[in-house]
Amino acid sequence: MINILNKSLKKTKIIATLGPATDSKKVIRDLIIAGVDVFRINFSHADYDLVTKNVAIIRELNEEMRTSVSILGDLQGPKLRVGVVKEGSYLNPGDILTFTNEKMEGDSKIVYMTYQNFPNDVKVGERILIDDGKLALEVIETNEIDTVRAKVIQGGPLSSKKGVNLPNTNVSLPALTEKDIEDANFMLDLELDWIALSFVRHAQDIRDLKDLMAKHPKGDKKTPIIAKIEKPEGVKNIDQILLECDGLMVARGDLGVEVPMEEVPAIQKTLVERARFFSKPVIIATQMMETMINSLTPTRAEVNDVANSVLDGADAVMLSGETSVGRYPVQVVENMTKIVQNIEKTHFYLSKNEPIEHDFSCIDERFVTNRVCLAAVRIAKTTEVEAIITLTNSGYTAFQISAHRPNSHIVVFSSNKRVITMLNLLWGVRAYYYTDEVGTDKTILKVNQMAKDMGFVEDTDMVINLNATPANEFGKTNTLRLTTI
Repeated sequence: MINILNKSLKKTKIIATLGPATDSKKVIRDLIIAGVDVFRINFSHADYDLVTKNVAIIRELNEEMRTSVSILGDLQGPKLRVGVVKEGSYLNPGDILTFTNEKMEGDSKIVYMTYQNFPNDVKVGERILIDDGKLALEVIETNEIDTVRAKVIQGGPLSSKKGVNLPNTNVSLPALTEKDIEDANFMLDLELDWIALSFVRHAQDIRDLKDLMAKHPKGDKKTPIIAKIEKPEGVKNIDQILLECDGLMVARGDLGVEVPMEEVPAIQKTLVERARFFSKPVIIATQMMETMINSLTPTRAEVNDVANSVLDGADAVMLSGETSVGRYPVQVVENMTKIVQNIEKTHFYLSKNEPIEHDFSCIDERFVTNRVCLAAVRIAKTTEVEAIITLTNSGYTAFQISAHRPNSHIVVFSSNKRVITMLNLLWGVRAYYYTDEVGTDKTILKVNQMAKDMGFVEDTDMVINLNATPANEFGKTNTLRLTTI
């Protein structure tokens, strides 16, 4: 086990994206020591052999270091792009640019668009944004077959394979492209801990991925799905999406282009709030410490952005280019860890995120577990409880406790190794392997001793134990016990 005092562990998790800058076992090990809880593999740029190698390295390190670092596979989704463009091409305001379905080398007059239904979907007057909004155009004509003409509103250099956003257009592309289907099956082969689906607009997008997973040979072992919210339709349909998905990612890059940039901060806070209400983890992503791709020092604005995302109640904050291609991947994680740890100690943080009050008038199979988890957090918030300790088979109890954001540690034990690494994404949750099948009283004594041995609690500390009675009743957390170590 990493030799750190578990009592001082941060609650908000850090996700680091793998890439050329992190392509060695030593760097991956250093990133874990620096504070990485989840590694993200971006399948927009993934080589299957390299992915297989890195997954094996992470799992080897988990064994060697007795850690539970999670692996998140991120599908590319229906990202629209322009084709290859001649070097030096430039668009001036007032210029007319033609988009064509014909593959060709483009220039400042005509360019290939990878999205074949574009002429049929787009309407006159709608906006076309290229390269994260650096170029802005307005549609003036479409033949609804293979050609669109647009007037340049905001000019600049036009270069190859830049992303295209259509903020006003109802795009008919499915959430799962042919590439995504192939990549998702590969992720399921490797049994990654989480799958992120890009450009989620409707709950049906999540159901489509679930259908694909059900047909996979390993589909019976459910892999949780993160819905990436980066389009206005996703924001609008968030409650229906949250009923289907297992977590959210606030993907501020594309979202900040698809909606007016000044609306993104409020959308971020709203999505975090809704995800917590549904007891689903939420990740804040994109440009968190982007200056550190090339600099050893983040800007003060970036430090504030990370701290405010933690204050908002995010489960995790994510690094992209900073760790995948940046010059200082380990140092950026060290800096982010310091920011997270410091803000979590403040009264601003400790006084936020009260337990969530749900309407419990509907009594279902989860009613008892939900009430027990809420009661545990209420007691922990009003008593000097050092840790909430629970056993789980599916992870459901951990999701519930985490969403309520107790000030206590959340120490989880499970006999399901896949659940242990999956839970490492959740706010405050630290999960460990436990298999002994003994009675409830002996189980509580054992797990409390393990929590003490790992440095979460000390003698005379108060803890809350949640468990099933009898102890082997999987999925039925029905007992709360307040104990002194």
